Amino acid sequence: MSVSKQPGGEPAAQLGLVEIDAEEAARQARASREAADTVMKAFGGVRGMIDMTLPGLVFIVTYNITHKVPAAAWAALGLSALFVVVRLLKRETVQHAFSGVFGVAIGAWISMKTGKAENFYLPGLLWNVGYCVGLAVSALVRWPLIGIMLGPVTGEMFTWRKENPGRLAAYTKATWAWVAIMGIKPLILFPLYFTHNVNLLGWLKVALGIPPLLLAMYVTWQILLKAPPPIKAQPDEEPEQVPAEHTGPVRGGHPAQHEHSVYGDRPAGESARRT
Repeated sequence: MSVSKQPGGEPAAQLGLVEIDAEEAARQARASREAADTVMKAFGGVRGMIDMTLPGLVFIVTYNITHKVPAAAWAALGLSALFVVVRLLKRETVQHAFSGVFGVAIGAWISMKTGKAENFYLPGLLWNVGYCVGLAVSALVRWPLIGIMLGPVTGEMFTWRKENPGRLAAYTKATWAWVAIMGIKPLILFPLYFTHNVNLLGWLKVALGIPPLLLAMYVTWQILLKAPPPIKAQPDEEPEQVPAEHTGPVRGGHPAQHEHSVYGDRPAGESARRT
């Protein structure tokens, strides 16, 4: 930005610097907000949360109507499979739908094998515990899982690990927030599992499905809003060498005006002088 010559040029220059600083701050704020807005996308959005929650609801409703574990299990499994088919037909990502149907399939198999309806929820409870442990370990070893998940979405990949300490701190803080929030579910639901109260377990499992997830994403969003903007990962590029035949005569036998090489553009004939 050029600063016009005015009486008292030094204040004018200082004003120009302030404007540049303001523009840079605004740019970084926009970049941080864009990165923060990827949180919902990374975790499947509203559709992903629905895919994870509805099968459990269908199971407990069907079980209350039929009082039969197989009927409830097949109803939940059928709904999960339907979600996958719909996503395939719409050519949408099936990552979250597949993970949902896999968990439902394991729960359905265990519950039908044992004849105990509460076992439908056992794989999900164990997954919640393992997920929280994994989050905690990743934060302790300075490879926070939230950063690993969001890095490819924001385009920074893993530059936050060594090049952007502010984002490493933010991702670590967000990961600990997920440990605290998502750890509430197994603390409440596991004691209920051992009481064999299927109705209370099922309804609380549904109730504790989306709200903690939304809270964890909101906290992450707030943390990333205040974090430095991401540093985009740059692919390694090797200089492209132009084949020798491309530097010969062009158009009617006239020599090319410039030669292209790894040394850059130079007038034709210079390479001959160098040799």
